Amino acid sequence: MYMVYPYWFRSQFVPIWATSTQEALELMRTSVQGERNDELFYDQLIQLAPNKEQAEVITSIRNDERGHNLMFRQMYRELTGHEVTGVSDEVPEQVNSYNNGLQKAFQGELSAVEKYRKIWFGLPYGVYKDTLYGIILDEQKHAAKYNNLLLLNPAANQ
Repeated sequence: MYMVYPYWFRSQFVPIWATSTQEALELMRTSVQGERNDELFYDQLIQLAPNKEQAEVITSIRNDERGHNLMFRQMYRELTGHEVTGVSDEVPEQVNSYNNGLQKAFQGELSAVEKYRKIWFGLPYGVYKDTLYGIILDEQKHAAKYNNLLLLNPAANQ
């Protein structure tokens, strides 16, 4: 007969991206400025879009980023009792061309997914984790939209 080890004998599995609550809160605080910088970057990209349809896609992404900024601020306030204060020393990057901007935006959305996954692991179960999961899904959706825009503008692949 096989013996099954009870759960109390198992070693604790810890994912490589495991994060403490304090680390998650600090990442969340810095994400507020990151979302704001993304919004400013996308404003520039909208102005460079070759047509109305592409501008509308980027506008929808920018509007999502505004919502993410608000949600991060609210979650941070509820979890810590403090407002996100101070301004990051990170300067929003200038867009030197539409195609380069699309590529940077695509990479930025993928980087956000990585960062937000770390935050997700440090949050308590419930509405905060669920909210962050929705933001992660939005960032993946944004990356897919930017990927599509890159395909529509083949000069970006040269």
